[in-house]
Amino acid sequence: MSVLSVDEVSRSFGDRQVLKKISFDVVAGRMTGFVGANGAGKTTTMRIMLGVLAADAGEITWQGAPLTREVRQRFGYMPEERGLYPKMSILDQVVYLGRLHGMSAAAARGSTESLLERLGLAERAGEQVEKLSLGNQQRVQIAAALVHDPEVLVLDEPFSGLDPLAVEVVLAVLRDRAAAGAPVLFSSHQLDVVERLCDDLVIIADGTIRAAGSRTQIRADHALPRYRLEVAGDAGWLRDHPGVTLVDLDGPVAVFDLRAGEDDQAVLRAALAKGPVRAFGPVTPSLTEIFREVNQ
Repeated sequence: MSVLSVDEVSRSFGDRQVLKKISFDVVAGRMTGFVGANGAGKTTTMRIMLGVLAADAGEITWQGAPLTREVRQRFGYMPEERGLYPKMSILDQVVYLGRLHGMSAAAARGSTESLLERLGLAERAGEQVEKLSLGNQQRVQIAAALVHDPEVLVLDEPFSGLDPLAVEVVLAVLRDRAAAGAPVLFSSHQLDVVERLCDDLVIIADGTIRAAGSRTQIRADHALPRYRLEVAGDAGWLRDHPGVTLVDLDGPVAVFDLRAGEDDQAVLRAALAKGPVRAFGPVTPSLTEIFREVNQ
């Protein structure tokens, strides 16, 4: 399986160390969300991947081999800062960037036209970039990252400035690339989008990796002994149940924490003894809750 691997990478700017021996993998065919607060080290990591910056220590490899200029030519990169030529038309812009990746004029034009159609920009292909809204400029940047059919995608804040409908359009394009076998690494501050889209997660804080792995496993690893119970009557009796700390109570619905060593099935039996139980089960933390926890 093709893997983009970050192994013990460190980087400092002056006396400030922004990456501290970070390690994680981006796997082919999977979407990996890279999340962290501003200044956590996401953009620096991505710039090292693309050769814009050099690591002070550690290594990034693709399919087990060091990254070379030729390998990076097969990457698709979208920086957080827009790097478009404002006076060029959308079509000419993306075709030109495809040509820089070694595509023929015909191949670059065909790929560009297909992408602009998918991204909802086909009717504006002849317009200058500077006349577009920020959201549509973002779509052009995405087209520029995809035009040469890259083997790996590295996208820094690809959803910034996009309205909800545009987010869905871009998500569909990225999912197709992952389904075709490309590893996709993207950063985003929109944690709800990350949680919905990604297969894997990498959470970075203060230059260190605080969590990395599949979305399901990370949520399981950070799960609290918290449960949700819905009964036919009032659930207020849980206040007096041994080992239970109520988090939220709304009539028949209760969310509660269970002290270590207590049996969740004992709570369920107690509820059944009082009447019908509509729902009972553990509460899985959201990405927002996990992110808040690892940044404390």
